Amino acid sequence: MRVIDKTRTWRTLRNTLEGTIGFVPTMGALHRGHASLLERSVDENDFTVLSIYVNPTQFNNPDDLDNYPDTMEDDLVLAKRLGVDVVIRPTYNDMYADGYRYQVDENEFSRTLCGEHRSGHFTGVLTVVMKLLNLVLPTRAYFGKKDYQQYRLISDMVETFFMNVEIVGCETIRECDGLAVSSRNINLNGETRKVAPRLHKLLTSPYSDEDVAKKLAAVGFDVDYLVTRGRRRFAAASLDSNGLAVRLIDNVECA
Repeated sequence: MRVIDKTRTWRTLRNTLEGTIGFVPTMGALHRGHASLLERSVDENDFTVLSIYVNPTQFNNPDDLDNYPDTMEDDLVLAKRLGVDVVIRPTYNDMYADGYRYQVDENEFSRTLCGEHRSGHFTGVLTVVMKLLNLVLPTRAYFGKKDYQQYRLISDMVETFFMNVEIVGCETIRECDGLAVSSRNINLNGETRKVAPRLHKLLTSPYSDEDVAKKLAAVGFDVDYLVTRGRRRFAAASLDSNGLAVRLIDNVECA
């Protein structure tokens, strides 16, 4: 497994590769959800590329960026064990040599749900994902449906800009109690970890959106939104864990 820190080094290597390339973009702190994406990529492609880059332009809260977990050594061990061929770890100067002057913006769906509560978040996401897709030039790129809004926006962006890559959506990986696996879960303490599964349990309940939001608030969640759109119910809510607001998102398909 090669670990590459310079985009120019990767671009030189990319010109020598033949066959299909699967790509999994991440911000590190890898967990079983990421592992499932990487396993699928390894199974379906000749080469698998993993990127680890904590993208500052998608954080509207500086504290959230500062508290994002860093588990690089463990991430590299996991990537190697799963059969990843190349890990790309670009720098900010590599990714934003333009100083973030050029941005990819979507002005409808990205303004709702998480976008309504995280100003500029999806502009940062779409911009960095387009950069990474143009850098890696993969055959397929894999995204988890836990971040369903992100998955749909990226799929639509690729279609809109005629990008030659297949976006593969993968089902959410959950703990045995239903909690969606997330890098942020590491910030939950013993008490909030017990409460956190209530988010998924109530999302799958027959109660109305309004009632579910009230029930979540009653057990300690600070609810950003809980809404049903089409055949899917979305939620984002935070738990106070030792003074740190741990924001959890989830969604489920409606019956």
